[in-house]
Amino acid sequence: MSDEKTSGTRTLKVLVYSDDRQVREQVRLALGSRIAADLPEVETVDVATQAAAVHAVDSGGYDVLIADGEAVPSGGMGLCHQLKDEVADCPPVVLLVARVADAWLASWSRADAISTHPVDPLELPRVVADVVRAA
Repeated sequence: MSDEKTSGTRTLKVLVYSDDRQVREQVRLALGSRIAADLPEVETVDVATQAAAVHAVDSGGYDVLIADGEAVPSGGMGLCHQLKDEVADCPPVVLLVARVADAWLASWSRADAISTHPVDPLELPRVVADVVRAA
Protein backbone atom coordinates (compact mmCIF):
# COMPACT_ATOMS: atom_id res chain seq x y z
CA MET A 1 0.00 0.00 0.00
CA SER A 2 1.03 3.58 -0.36
CA ASP A 3 3.35 5.31 2.07
CA GLU A 4 2.23 6.58 5.42
CA LYS A 5 1.12 10.16 5.46
CA THR A 6 2.26 12.65 8.05
CA SER A 7 -0.74 11.68 10.19
CA GLY A 8 0.70 8.16 10.48
CA THR A 9 -2.19 6.46 8.72
CA ARG A 10 -1.85 4.54 5.49
CA THR A 11 -4.18 4.99 2.57
CA LEU A 12 -5.07 2.85 -0.38
CA LYS A 13 -4.35 5.07 -3.38
CA VAL A 14 -6.71 4.40 -6.28
CA LEU A 15 -6.33 6.01 -9.70
CA VAL A 16 -9.61 6.28 -11.62
CA TYR A 17 -9.46 6.78 -15.40
CA SER A 18 -12.52 7.73 -17.44
CA ASP A 19 -13.33 10.48 -19.89
CA ASP A 20 -16.79 10.63 -18.30
CA ARG A 21 -17.08 12.71 -15.13
CA GLN A 22 -20.18 10.73 -14.08
CA VAL A 23 -18.35 7.40 -14.31
CA ARG A 24 -15.51 8.77 -12.19
CA GLU A 25 -18.07 9.96 -9.62
CA GLN A 26 -19.85 6.57 -9.63
CA VAL A 27 -16.53 4.82 -8.95
CA ARG A 28 -15.70 7.20 -6.07
CA LEU A 29 -19.15 6.71 -4.54
CA ALA A 30 -18.98 2.92 -4.93
CA LEU A 31 -15.57 2.75 -3.25
CA GLY A 32 -16.52 5.08 -0.43
CA SER A 33 -13.92 5.74 2.22
CA ARG A 34 -13.06 2.06 2.84
CA ILE A 35 -13.62 -0.96 0.59
CA ALA A 36 -13.04 -3.63 3.23
CA ALA A 37 -12.48 -3.77 6.98
CA ASP A 38 -9.00 -5.29 6.56
CA LEU A 39 -7.79 -2.60 4.12
CA PRO A 40 -6.85 1.03 4.75
CA GLU A 41 -8.99 4.02 3.88
CA VAL A 42 -9.31 4.83 0.18
CA GLU A 43 -7.89 7.92 -1.47
CA THR A 44 -8.99 8.36 -5.08
CA VAL A 45 -7.38 10.45 -7.78
CA ASP A 46 -9.28 11.02 -11.02
CA VAL A 47 -7.87 11.50 -14.50
CA ALA A 48 -9.83 12.07 -17.71
CA THR A 49 -7.20 11.47 -20.40
CA GLN A 50 -4.91 8.65 -21.38
CA ALA A 51 -1.88 10.96 -21.13
CA ALA A 52 -2.79 11.94 -17.58
CA ALA A 53 -3.28 8.29 -16.61
CA VAL A 54 0.07 7.25 -18.09
CA HIS A 55 1.82 10.14 -16.32
CA ALA A 56 0.17 9.30 -12.98
CA VAL A 57 1.02 5.59 -13.16
CA ASP A 58 4.55 6.37 -14.34
CA SER A 59 4.98 8.69 -11.34
CA GLY A 60 4.16 5.79 -9.03
CA GLY A 61 2.46 5.56 -5.68
CA TYR A 62 -0.84 3.99 -6.75
CA ASP A 63 -2.06 0.70 -5.32
CA VAL A 64 -4.63 0.05 -8.05
CA LEU A 65 -5.96 1.60 -11.26
CA ILE A 66 -9.63 1.44 -12.24
CA ALA A 67 -9.94 2.07 -15.98
CA ASP A 68 -13.12 2.65 -17.94
CA GLY A 69 -13.19 0.24 -20.86
CA GLU A 70 -15.78 2.47 -22.54
CA ALA A 71 -13.70 5.69 -22.38
CA VAL A 72 -13.18 7.59 -25.62
CA PRO A 73 -11.08 8.21 -27.56
CA SER A 74 -8.69 6.03 -25.55
CA GLY A 75 -10.37 3.09 -23.88
CA GLY A 76 -9.24 1.50 -20.66
CA MET A 77 -8.26 -1.76 -22.36
CA GLY A 78 -5.75 -0.09 -24.64
CA LEU A 79 -4.47 1.99 -21.72
CA CYS A 80 -4.04 -1.12 -19.58
CA HIS A 81 -2.16 -2.92 -22.37
CA GLN A 82 0.12 0.10 -22.82
CA LEU A 83 0.82 0.44 -19.09
CA LYS A 84 1.56 -3.27 -18.64
CA ASP A 85 4.05 -3.01 -21.54
CA GLU A 86 5.69 0.28 -20.57
CA VAL A 87 5.62 0.62 -16.77
CA ALA A 88 7.89 -1.76 -14.89
CA ASP A 89 6.01 -1.55 -11.59
CA CYS A 90 2.48 -1.14 -12.97
CA PRO A 91 -0.20 -1.35 -10.29
CA PRO A 92 -2.99 -3.89 -10.65
CA VAL A 93 -5.71 -2.79 -13.07
CA VAL A 94 -9.46 -3.31 -12.77
CA LEU A 95 -11.30 -2.71 -16.05
CA LEU A 96 -14.90 -1.56 -16.20
CA VAL A 97 -16.53 -3.46 -19.07
CA ALA A 98 -20.05 -3.08 -20.47
CA ARG A 99 -20.33 -6.61 -21.80
CA VAL A 100 -19.25 -9.89 -20.24
CA ALA A 101 -18.20 -10.88 -23.77
CA ASP A 102 -15.45 -8.24 -23.44
CA ALA A 103 -13.66 -10.40 -20.87
CA TRP A 104 -11.40 -11.78 -23.61
CA LEU A 105 -10.30 -8.21 -24.45
CA ALA A 106 -9.58 -7.59 -20.79
CA SER A 107 -7.44 -10.72 -20.86
CA TRP A 108 -5.57 -9.39 -23.92
CA SER A 109 -4.96 -6.12 -22.09
CA ARG A 110 -3.55 -8.06 -19.11
CA ALA A 111 -6.04 -6.52 -16.70
CA ASP A 112 -5.99 -8.07 -13.25
CA ALA A 113 -9.79 -8.11 -12.97
CA ILE A 114 -12.98 -6.81 -14.53
CA SER A 115 -16.11 -5.23 -13.09
CA THR A 116 -19.34 -4.16 -14.73
CA HIS A 117 -20.07 -0.88 -16.45
CA PRO A 118 -22.27 0.84 -15.35
CA VAL A 119 -20.62 0.67 -11.95
CA ASP A 120 -22.09 -1.87 -9.55
CA PRO A 121 -21.63 -0.37 -6.05
CA LEU A 122 -21.51 -3.80 -4.41
CA GLU A 123 -19.33 -5.61 -6.93
CA LEU A 124 -16.66 -2.96 -7.57
CA PRO A 125 -15.38 -2.60 -3.97
CA ARG A 126 -15.24 -6.40 -3.65
CA VAL A 127 -13.31 -6.80 -6.92
CA VAL A 128 -10.88 -4.00 -6.02
CA ALA A 129 -10.34 -5.44 -2.53
CA ASP A 130 -9.59 -8.89 -4.00
CA VAL A 131 -7.08 -7.40 -6.46
CA VAL A 132 -5.34 -5.37 -3.76
CA ARG A 133 -5.09 -8.38 -1.45
CA ALA A 134 -3.66 -10.52 -4.27
CA ALA A 135 -1.03 -7.88 -5.07
